[in-house]
Amino acid sequence: MAGTFELFVDADACIRFRLRAPDGAVLAVSKAFADKPAAVAGIRAMREYAGMGLISDLCPEELPASPPAPRTRTAPTPVPGVDRRVHDNDLRIRARALRRPAHGPGAIGVG
Repeated sequence: MAGTFELFVDADACIRFRLRAPDGAVLAVSKAFADKPAAVAGIRAMREYAGMGLISDLCPEELPASPPAPRTRTAPTPVPGVDRRVHDNDLRIRARALRRPAHGPGAIGVG
């Protein structure tokens, strides 16, 4: 069974989507979109870029003996009058920048 994309309105009244696994676990949550057509375009971009996504191993050859302690993140304080929403094309731009070549030093099985 495939995962499910869900469109929803967040606390800031922006449209977002989330990807749920068949067992109901949330796998990914999108950025905020201004309207539904932009969010649907984001889902299309995610399907296009992640559907056949290659795996790039960026881990060091030797892992440390013990994992570092998890860092706590603090939420940024909102600045009045400043819109922090990102352009709806940003998901496609970031996905394109994250693509790695199928052949070369970063690809799995090539070394």
